[in-house]
Amino acid sequence: MTDIVKVVGEKIRYLRKERGLSQEELAYRASLHNTYIGQLERGEKNATIESLTKICTALEITLEELFDDKKSHPKVLSFELEEIVRLLEGRSKKDQRAVLKFIKSLIAWKDNE
Repeated sequence: MTDIVKVVGEKIRYLRKERGLSQEELAYRASLHNTYIGQLERGEKNATIESLTKICTALEITLEELFDDKKSHPKVLSFELEEIVRLLEGRSKKDQRAVLKFIKSLIAWKDNE
């Protein structure tokens, strides 16, 4: 999918989590299927204006707020970065530093390919 589809999905996920909602709760409030919400958040589906309007209503925001990318909003992490953070939460600082060192080495190797 295009970058905008992914960015919108990440923003929906951020706003949903900010409000303490599960995908199921957001889907219920928006009268959409929870599988569809997950697909939108992962950037796998291109949402219709109608679906986005329902989601915005459920999140109690406007369409303008959904697409607002001003710097006042915190950076929305991609699904992959969120997963990395989730995997490292609860690990010791030593483990976290070891993973960081590994990632830096991997990136350096990849950049030199």
